[in-house]
Amino acid sequence: MPFSDLFNSENIQKARGHFSAIVRVANAGGNITEQEQKFLDKLAVSLQISDSEYKEILKDPSKHEINAPYLYVERLEALYKLARIVHRDHQLGDLQEHLMVKFGLALGFTPSNVNYIVDKALKLVDKEVDEETFIYEMKNMYK
Repeated sequence: MPFSDLFNSENIQKARGHFSAIVRVANAGGNITEQEQKFLDKLAVSLQISDSEYKEILKDPSKHEINAPYLYVERLEALYKLARIVHRDHQLGDLQEHLMVKFGLALGFTPSNVNYIVDKALKLVDKEVDEETFIYEMKNMYK
């Protein structure tokens, strides 16, 4: 196997793990709503999850390893990517912020500040900032 294939394989595994984690969060209430289902459909396409993998993950998301971000900057990077995907999907309406709060908690942000973090993240994504600016602004939002 060529060396470059190792990184591609690792990225595919991470994408599956991230998607699996998001499915678990969406399913935490017991059922995935129609709006959440539409969001998951679009997310699977953007993460290049095949139809068969998609069905497998929806059936049993626990089969895939979750690559939970450990470092704060990794959580911010994941939040940026999720915020861009959620923001891009204007069909979510009021559910947009609710989903982001669920994702924020799953990423490890605390319940006491997750609403503020999500609000700031969505505002930054609305301004179409790049990832570097997003991370800088999020790190310095309390200053």
